[in-house]
Amino acid sequence: MKTVTIDKLSNYEGKDVELKGWVYNTRNVGKIWFVIFRDGTGLLQGVVVKGEATDESFALENDLNQEDSVIITGTVRKEPRSIGGFELGIKEIKVVKHVTDEFPISHKEHGADFLMSNRHLWLRSKRQNAIMRVRHQVTKAIRDFFDSNSFTLIDSPIFTGNAVEGTTTLFEVDYFERSAYLTQSGQLYQEAGATAFGKTYCFGPTFRAEKSKTRRHLTEFWMVEPEMAYVDIDENMTWAENLVGYIVEHILDNCSTELSLLERDADKLKAVIPPFPRITYDEAVKLLNDNGSDFQYGSDFGAPDETLLSENFDKPIMVHRWPSGIKAFYMKRDEENNDLALGVDMIAPEGYGEIIGGGQREDDLDILIDRIRHHDLPLEPFKWYLDLRKYGSVPHSGFGLGLERTVAWICGTKHIRETIPFPRTMSRLEP
Repeated sequence: MKTVTIDKLSNYEGKDVELKGWVYNTRNVGKIWFVIFRDGTGLLQGVVVKGEATDESFALENDLNQEDSVIITGTVRKEPRSIGGFELGIKEIKVVKHVTDEFPISHKEHGADFLMSNRHLWLRSKRQNAIMRVRHQVTKAIRDFFDSNSFTLIDSPIFTGNAVEGTTTLFEVDYFERSAYLTQSGQLYQEAGATAFGKTYCFGPTFRAEKSKTRRHLTEFWMVEPEMAYVDIDENMTWAENLVGYIVEHILDNCSTELSLLERDADKLKAVIPPFPRITYDEAVKLLNDNGSDFQYGSDFGAPDETLLSENFDKPIMVHRWPSGIKAFYMKRDEENNDLALGVDMIAPEGYGEIIGGGQREDDLDILIDRIRHHDLPLEPFKWYLDLRKYGSVPHSGFGLGLERTVAWICGTKHIRETIPFPRTMSRLEP
């Protein structure tokens, strides 16, 4: 008998199959009882009828517990009313292992702290399972997009000797009697990659020691960071919007079941088709003020500002040309206005905030040295980075897309901690 998975049952209608997994739930309706079964690929209703199932299997009705591991065999039947449109007429249930205690994550409401403390078990629930599947497909879409557009994957290191986004949000570690830092971004190394390969990207964990307790922040999160030689800020924005458009289209094509389970309004995602609106920082400030905000020019946007801006659009918006004083040292200045940096933030609709930050990089050696000094950063750790301006410097740009924020927006989740298997925040280091 063939061993199959729930997601492939449609290929075995009318056939006897074996499935391996766990008990999700059971219920009784007289001489028939049902077991809801999961195997990691989906949920399946099994029907246990006296005379069709073995006597030993039928007698398990009151003995099976949530998360007992079992092997079931039976006949695949089409049933539109069942989960996934199929059910299993069960012939035999073999118990691999009974749970030793009552499963902590029951089919009732639990508080957020309890669920996070039991994250290793909470991942088995339908909602969390769906979010992780969407995350998987977002990751796949990202890789497919860059790989199909001739980008080369260049892994950036986790340990670094220098800051990228500022020294106040660094995790410092003892590195063989010298200081090292967990990476804030792989960008600087991707700039080296771009001069070697033309177009590169990295995709991995990054770390920010931000003392933030908002629903948008984690201390450890994943980011994809492309970098491209001979690309200015305008072309950079085109790459960014095409990536996001590709991701959303992929999710709509491959995750309809998950979006439905999450009760996500797919029509709002269907509107996310490039090109996206592009507005300058100055225009964004005016828009905020016109909508009743007392936002002060020269400040960075907070969550309420991003939410207010997003309410004026049904697509992500790209805010570009920022005051140079609030952008990183490596950001190139606008030739038409030296007070502006050629940076861009993409803000997701529906109040989900910034999902992309990037811009054009400073390619002039002397200007870059001056910027490093202006930011009170030591030159020595950036010696290798300055070499990129000595040897074959060209205009280049890139950006970073935060995976968890993107997944949160696509899934419509209330908190970013649901979008990563094991979230790290100021107050949580386990499980």
